[in-house]
Amino acid sequence: MNRRALHRLLFAIGMALFCTGAPAQPAADAYPAKPIRFILPFPPGGGTDILGRVIAERLTTNLGQPVVLENRGGAGGNVGAEAAARSAPDGYTIVLVAPSLAISPSLYSKLNYDPVKDLAPISLVGTVPNVLITYPSLPAQNLAEFISLAKTKPGAMNFGSGGSGTSNHLAGELFNIVAGVKLVHVPYKGVNLAMNDALGGQIQLVVIGIPAAQPHIRAGKLRALGVISPQRSPALPEVPTVAEAGLPNFEVTTWYGVLAPAGTPRPVIARLNAELGRVMHAPDLRDRFAATGTEPRTSTPEEFADYIQQEIAKWGRVVREAGLKAD
Repeated sequence: MNRRALHRLLFAIGMALFCTGAPAQPAADAYPAKPIRFILPFPPGGGTDILGRVIAERLTTNLGQPVVLENRGGAGGNVGAEAAARSAPDGYTIVLVAPSLAISPSLYSKLNYDPVKDLAPISLVGTVPNVLITYPSLPAQNLAEFISLAKTKPGAMNFGSGGSGTSNHLAGELFNIVAGVKLVHVPYKGVNLAMNDALGGQIQLVVIGIPAAQPHIRAGKLRALGVISPQRSPALPEVPTVAEAGLPNFEVTTWYGVLAPAGTPRPVIARLNAELGRVMHAPDLRDRFAATGTEPRTSTPEEFADYIQQEIAKWGRVVREAGLKAD
């Protein structure tokens, strides 16, 4: 056998070994070929669950394969996020996350996964604007008066949250820092329970999504001190933004995004990104998203990755300055 023939033989053998040894990856035109698991890392009934069901229903139609929901609540969303991070990167597991994904790296000293290294961003899918609420009988008609009152009573006024490490907990801690006050954190098993105690006058402040608080604000049972967004909300046009009310540099948005295990093939990420864009901007779903208080958003995977990094840095500063630790 001459040298050229030998080289051809060795090349053929090498290619055969490469093809048989390479891990199977779904081709873009063949994906998906089986059901997709969609992990929701919070208990049923919350914002993640409601939005996730809408997305799963439409993805099932668009992709031609069942998108099967799996609620994996616990540890501020970390149980479900870790389950996704530990799954095979084959395009058949995705997870819907909220701000807790960006809070956890600073809050937990022994996190069992790395939100940046172990998960691949697909797309941001929605945001929900928040509002600062208190009860009407509190002698503070607006945000400036509330801050003045809190400064006269350090440690005597409270803010409620949906639990330690949740975004509304960190929002309350950020409020303490930016406003220069000392409200005491009272955790609940869900932010709606915190709002119920605000309705009863047991706690003085809650950061909560506008849709949950709006009916009580309209009924005069809660007082809105400020909308936490760059512009006023169409849902509460008479309520000023917190910046307009005299508290700049205080921005807290509840956001949702979809990720896959790190290493998921790029063509699959691109396909899911495109399909999520179709879902979030479908005209016939506009009313359903409005009912959940969600403002549809889309992004490239790279834009979503940058956004997560910005959120990690932001909440890391709050955790350090407030001296928080969940372990």
